[in-house]
Order: sequence, then structure tokens, then C-alpha cells
Amino acid sequence: MHALVQPENRRQFRRIGFDGEARLYSEKAMWSTRLVDISLHGALVERPAGWEGEHGRAQRLELRIATGIIISASARIAHAGGRFIGYRFGRIDLDSFVRLKRLIELNLGEPDITVQEIGALGG
Repeated sequence: MHALVQPENRRQFRRIGFDGEARLYSEKAMWSTRLVDISLHGALVERPAGWEGEHGRAQRLELRIATGIIISASARIAHAGGRFIGYRFGRIDLDSFVRLKRLIELNLGEPDITVQEIGALGG
């Protein structure tokens, strides 16, 4: 696992790079790919061959971090380029949210920032 905080540009949530697998599910298909980074707000994954989706469309994500943590969420496609797909989390079950929150806390090393970001989720 490499947990490097990405520099903040116009994003409100800190993103952390992780080695992991992502499974993307549409109504008709499933694709396996690589997780690039994650935040409390969403995830960035490599675009798998044959992937189908469009901006704003919901898909289910299953993120498997190299440490064995699994996070499952419904997410909307925020952007899709030739190499990467960005997802914004929508519905996420409580267990997955607790795992995501803890993962972010441990890797940021700054619990106060995590609390601020959780507060920003509602706004």
C-alpha cells in the first residue's frame, strides 16, 4: 500500500493513493480494474477495456484495498476520460463508510481534518 496524499487543487476532499482492485458494476456488466485513489467523497479508478458508462450515471463500486478492506458503494460517474474514471459516492452502507472513514483517518494522520471533511459531505 502506498498512502500518499495528493496535492489539493480545487478539490475539497483529500485524496489518498492506494494499491487495490476496483470492481465496477452496471445493470448489465462487471469490470475489474485498479483503484488509483480514494477520498471520503469518491474514488478514481483506471478505465478498464470495454467499460461502458456516461457522466452522471450510477454504478456500484466494490473497492478492495490491498490490506483486505472492502468498501462497497453506489456512485455516480463524475468524469470519464481515456485513462481514468472518477466516481462520486452516493449511497454507502454504514459498515463501508466506517471502514472508509478509518482508512482516511489512519492515512491522513490528522483526525481533525477528517471531521471537517465529514462535515462538508452534508453541505
